Amino acid sequence: MSQDFLNLLIALAAVGLVLGWAYVTKRMQKDFSSTMTWVLIPVAIAINISIGQLVLVLKLPVYLDSIGTVLVGVLCGPWAGALTGALSNFVAGIIFDPGWWPWIPVAATIGLTAGLCANAGFFKTWWKVVVTGFLIAIAATIVGSPIAVLLGGISASGSSIITAFLLQTGKGILESVLTTNFLVEPIDKISTSLLAFAILDGLSARYLARFPRGENAQLDQQRRTSELVIALVTVVILVIVTIVFVVPLTNN
Repeated sequence: MSQDFLNLLIALAAVGLVLGWAYVTKRMQKDFSSTMTWVLIPVAIAINISIGQLVLVLKLPVYLDSIGTVLVGVLCGPWAGALTGALSNFVAGIIFDPGWWPWIPVAATIGLTAGLCANAGFFKTWWKVVVTGFLIAIAATIVGSPIAVLLGGISASGSSIITAFLLQTGKGILESVLTTNFLVEPIDKISTSLLAFAILDGLSARYLARFPRGENAQLDQQRRTSELVIALVTVVILVIVTIVFVVPLTNN
């Protein structure tokens, strides 16, 4: 049995146990109560993979491969978001590189956290979306750091370059991974959440109502334009911060 296949089995088992528990306890019924959930999931997977591959080609020290996952988490619910994240990495591992498979639990955690935050009303204004992105970053770091340590600091994005640089400076693997996550995760997940927020801001209330949890993304009509502008400006600022402070680390 190859190591890649073993990693896949372990990742699927971990996510399967959580989703199985949610199914048995009937916590995911609303998420999958509409056909719109099943329509959106493959679209979201395509968004994740296409943007994720673009980031890899450009060797950016971020991920941005979870925008679709966040969209599903907000519109359909946390468990649908978790399934979308897991399936995205599973499909990417088949099409491109099995190196995506160990990160299936992280991708599922992102969708789950996004959905839970949205259910709590944290996808209504730009600053709450920033908080959501930060919480997603914390959750992804908690789940992803042990995986990164086991893999020697290798991840499915350009952030591995930062980890490698830190290792060359004499830092330990755990310290290098945590430092990389501290630098990358908040910028990435806040940007991801704000971009998803911007997409949702452009959808009509009638269309949003077709999703199981469309109310999570219904904004005050009088504030939609200002919220969109602030969200996009914040993303631009985060991109500039990445270019100025994070990218130079990858060039050393």
